[in-house]
Order: sequence, then C-alpha cells, then structure tokens
Amino acid sequence: DFRLTCLWYRITFFCYSASVVTEKKTWEEALEYCREHNDDLASVGSETEMLLIQKELRKQNTTEHVWIGLRFLSGDWLLMDGQEMDFEAWGEEGKPSCPHAKMRCGALQVAVGRKGTWKAHDCEERLNFICS
Repeated sequence: DFRLTCLWYRITFFCYSASVVTEKKTWEEALEYCREHNDDLASVGSETEMLLIQKELRKQNTTEHVWIGLRFLSGDWLLMDGQEMDFEAWGEEGKPSCPHAKMRCGALQVAVGRKGTWKAHDCEERLNFICS
C-alpha cells in the first residue's frame, strides 16, 4: 500500500514541502527512495518544521516512528542535507553520544497531542518515512 501526501506551508518567507511515504523501508532504502524521487530524507532543522511535519503525520496512518534525515556518522549526529544542527528534539533519554552500531539512524516519534521527539533507531527496522 503506497500513499504519498505533500504539504506546502508559507509562514513569513518560509516555505516547506514534505512527502509522507507510508511504505515500510529500512533507513537506507528510505534514503534511496527519496533520492530517486529528487528529494532527501527530511531534515527537521527547526521547531517550525517539526510542528508542520507532526501536523501532517497526525493525518496519516503511519508507523509509531518515521525515518528522517538524521544519522550518526564520524562520531556525531548529522542532518543528511548538511544543515547545521541548530535545533534538536531528542527525547527523555537525550542525545546518544555513542550508540550501538545498529542504532545509528534517526527516527521521529509520531506524537499524538504532544511534541514529537527524535530517537536513535535500529537502521534495519522497516518504518514509514518523510522525504523533503
């Protein structure tokens, strides 16, 4: 079952587009899918982007977590689009400083009635994802 939803918002010189993909893929497969469609896994670089993505995710029937463009590489968490990490949304466990080799991919918790958070996730788990 494939479903693609696009969202565009304009907020004072701010335009953001994202596609929620309800296919279940590993982190690498999701990245490849987004790039094949001239996008990238979504980098959640601001609180505004987080709120817009969460708003759209609440309309969808998705996995509890969705892949985003966040990866642990060379000893640090990086956004795959190269943005500086001026915004972070780690959950109660905080930002993992040295995650297990399998847990080096970032997922966003689909929040119901509260803010979503980032979580280190098993890269081989099959989740829905967001391209932007």
